[in-house]
Amino acid sequence: MPKNMAGMLKQAQRLQSDMLKMQEELGSKIVESSSGGGMVTARVNGKQELIEIKIDKAVVDPEDIEMLQDLIVASINEVLTKSKDMVSGEMSKLTGGLNLPGMF
Repeated sequence: MPKNMAGMLKQAQRLQSDMLKMQEELGSKIVESSSGGGMVTARVNGKQELIEIKIDKAVVDPEDIEMLQDLIVASINEVLTKSKDMVSGEMSKLTGGLNLPGMF
């Protein structure tokens, strides 16, 4: 095997190891977003898993359930975007800014 090929394989193995470590770390990083002036708050980890949702009892109105549903959707969509941005930023650090398709 040519010397360059061995170096490339070693580098690829190190990148794979670093990515596995990063995935573990992202599971413990949390982002938060709220809607309705803080009436609905969602928290998501770096694996895009919804960890928690808080709903202030003042926003629970049986006569206007659609508003509550809209606030929940808005909060979750925003926090998922924040989480994806966080993952992209961490991935960029790892890959030196290279865009590797299929990676997260």
